Amino acid sequence: RGTVTANHGEVEKMTIGLECEIVDHAVYDRAVERFKQAGIKLPKISQLADPVASRGDFEAQIGMADPDAPDARNLFRVHWHNGADRKSLDDVPGHIVLPSELTGVDAKIVIALGNRFPMIRAHKVLAAYGCLVPRLISGQFDPARHRAVWPSTGNYCRGGVAISRILDCRSVAVLPEGMSRERFEWLENWVTDPSDIVRTYGTESNVKEIYDACHKLAQASENVILNQFNEFGNYIIHRAVTGPALERIFDAVNTDGKYKARAYVSASGSGGTLAAGDYLKERLGSRICAVEALECPTLLYNGYGEHNIQGIGDKHVPFIHNVLNTDYVVGVSDKASDSLNLVFNTTVGRSYLAKRTGLDQEAISALADLGLSSIANVVGAIKMAKYMNLGANDVVLTVATDGAEMYGTEIDKAQTSMFDGQFDELKAAETFGRYMLGATTDNMQEQSLRDRERVFNLAYYTWVEQQGVNLADFDARRDPAFWNSLMDVVPAWDQMIDDFNAAAQ
Repeated sequence: RGTVTANHGEVEKMTIGLECEIVDHAVYDRAVERFKQAGIKLPKISQLADPVASRGDFEAQIGMADPDAPDARNLFRVHWHNGADRKSLDDVPGHIVLPSELTGVDAKIVIALGNRFPMIRAHKVLAAYGCLVPRLISGQFDPARHRAVWPSTGNYCRGGVAISRILDCRSVAVLPEGMSRERFEWLENWVTDPSDIVRTYGTESNVKEIYDACHKLAQASENVILNQFNEFGNYIIHRAVTGPALERIFDAVNTDGKYKARAYVSASGSGGTLAAGDYLKERLGSRICAVEALECPTLLYNGYGEHNIQGIGDKHVPFIHNVLNTDYVVGVSDKASDSLNLVFNTTVGRSYLAKRTGLDQEAISALADLGLSSIANVVGAIKMAKYMNLGANDVVLTVATDGAEMYGTEIDKAQTSMFDGQFDELKAAETFGRYMLGATTDNMQEQSLRDRERVFNLAYYTWVEQQGVNLADFDARRDPAFWNSLMDVVPAWDQMIDDFNAAAQ
């Protein structure tokens, strides 16, 4: 573990995972030899940020690879530019512009689609790449000996298992036992051994139990914990890749130059996807809004609880969340995401929407691209548009981290628990009116300096007291220069990837 060194605003390394040099040459050489035998090539971060600029190289690498297969060529699909068929390469990342008839606001709500990513149909495979590859190219992860441990509430551990498998590395998924059945079915088909799925107590909100399981696993030297909540590779790759993808989407919407990107909305989760907001604020002046479950309002009210907005974790402040740069916190109830999932993805719900909004089937069918946390992001974006009094020339950007295919069994659960087993057109109308058209500006806060410091200080109890982070390392994250300096590693890592690929030829 390194130490933080601040000098004129430049921060060197804080933790393992930010090294820009080879740490162990013997481990590095073994990884190179393994990749040489398997014929694996790694894409650079700059290429994932703009795959269209490297179209020829990407298409040559991908060939006829099945996007859902454990094929190392799918590394060149770990970006936002995959086409609707998940095989082609689009000039503009896939996105939806929600019509006002659906949202009830004049502002354009624009959603980047994460279910076009390969293997797991979710954007967390990008975060997993950003966390594991720096360890490989710096000689800190030995594929022949180490196991990558991926603590998560669902998608990140699936992304980690996918990246590990196609890189010929063994992995372990750690996630709460109460997550959707679809997640576990996917994992059961991808892990090399059933024991590589570790089920912890609880559901979405039980992150501490995940950490406890990882502490036990870390006692074995072969286990390498890649915790998305404190791995800066997660922050770096989203700021470097997701940020430019969202800017490209905005440019495609803003063809006549009359729109303004007023806000970026994303569920807090691990803090990784929120890093795109740091990029968008710098480039477009967008305000940053963090969404969290109202049933567990950690950032909003220093609260706790349980919820079912699967895809976000809480009861703590992620180490890689740049909270001092976050402008708003918005609470969204899991009742909204659970019940709107029924409206968007059942026959009766879609039938009602068609009658109520006049939208065609293509527009309504596109709502299947929204999973539970994605729906929460949309509701948060609507609340932001209302709070900021945004008009027809304003844009709110957000992300659909995954699609509805991960939550089929959740429809039955919600129908039983919330609607007594009967979800009819009247209940669809009530749900749409309450949670979409009737979304209000309650349970949200515009963050003052004191509010931001409050959230920053709250993280102390998790990271310093529970997880043993050095206090100087913890406090170093107050400085905006710290977060900006993290991006200096991108060109260094790209050069290391080039060198690694050359050695593995």
